[in-house]
Amino acid sequence: MGVEICVEGLTKSFGHQVIWQDVSLTLPAGEVSVMLGPSGTGKSVFLKTLVGLLKPDRGSVKVAGRDITKLREHELYEVRKLFGVLFQDGALFGSMSLYDNIAFPLREHTRKSESQIRRIVLDKMDMVGLIGSEGKLPGEISGGMRKRAGLARALVLDPEIILFDEPDSGLDPVRVAYLNQLIVDLNAQINATFLIVTHDIASARQVPDNIGLLFRRELVMFGPREELLTSDEPVVRQFLNGRMQGPIGMAEEKDAAQVEQELARLGDADRKPRHVGNDMTPRLMPGPGIARPPRWEAIARREAELHRKAVTGA
Repeated sequence: MGVEICVEGLTKSFGHQVIWQDVSLTLPAGEVSVMLGPSGTGKSVFLKTLVGLLKPDRGSVKVAGRDITKLREHELYEVRKLFGVLFQDGALFGSMSLYDNIAFPLREHTRKSESQIRRIVLDKMDMVGLIGSEGKLPGEISGGMRKRAGLARALVLDPEIILFDEPDSGLDPVRVAYLNQLIVDLNAQINATFLIVTHDIASARQVPDNIGLLFRRELVMFGPREELLTSDEPVVRQFLNGRMQGPIGMAEEKDAAQVEQELARLGDADRKPRHVGNDMTPRLMPGPGIARPPRWEAIARREAELHRKAVTGA
């Protein structure tokens, strides 16, 4: 079962450069959340701060009720056991087989026997579809398989929180679709709290319960998926639609007058209120034979009702 993460007033800078400031949000236990934002907005820094690898200038990060910004090193070590992390490149050891890569955390952090380790490793490899590849080296497999091996390693200590740092990086659209389905299926199976940093808009529309967006050194929005997908906030709409018109520029944010001119050129249609029924991308569901958590049924009913109201005007 996942645990809740409560972030309050979080600020981080490197020297005189403020990365983001006064970030507050709650990652609900057992749910999938996505953090979006243009390149350079500190999304990966945010992940490292959540797990205690970086210390914020101000604010708190409460994991299962414990503020990790105030913990001593040995206490922080215990809290980190709640986390599993999938890094961008999988972070696999090139000289180790996939089996040994996945077994590594168990050998380092537990006293389990090799027979126990083998059972756990094969179970996690089965969950991510890697059975039969135990003896292969990372250099002998595709990028998608390396991602899945990294995910299996993140799962071996049965974490209650899993952080994904751009899991779709370097993958083609088909592999991204398979990875998204795998993430949805895993969340349904283990009910851990997931936070995914990504640039992939299709993933952000289909996978999460909640979406956040970092821009201009602050958290613009964070909330339920349907609220972000139907938001009238210009930067949210620009990012989710992947277009040039809006506050986000190539190198830095644009001035207000330029943004207003660009949005005006888009026409009145773009300024009309968003309707959930019109804008909502269908959510990915767990695959055949995988039970849906109760919240999924409640969300599906809510989105169906919002769609009905948008269509009928009732």
